[in-house]
Amino acid sequence: MAMVVTTAFEIAGREIEETLGTVFGVVVRSQGLGGNILASLRSLGGGEIHEYTRLLEDTRRQAVDRMLENAGKVGGDAVIAMRFDSSEIGQTMTEVVAYGTAVKLR
Repeated sequence: MAMVVTTAFEIAGREIEETLGTVFGVVVRSQGLGGNILASLRSLGGGEIHEYTRLLEDTRRQAVDRMLENAGKVGGDAVIAMRFDSSEIGQTMTEVVAYGTAVKLR
């Protein structure tokens, strides 16, 4: 069964038996020179910049996967109160963190 992840503080129909603590997954990515040039040219015309959208979607997925891996390592059945945070490192890198509270369900 897949691990339950929710932004809520409880899981409908399930009882939390134990709170195991905060878990997180961190990913730092760079678009690369070619992608940055293409994205810069696309930004001149306005609208969505697909290269960056794909990069951030992939990065968020990987951060969640790492968070779930860490939740499993501490014996978690689910992650509640899941959130994302992101920041820039320099002008070329983006850090994305997925974090939440690992819990054991009854």
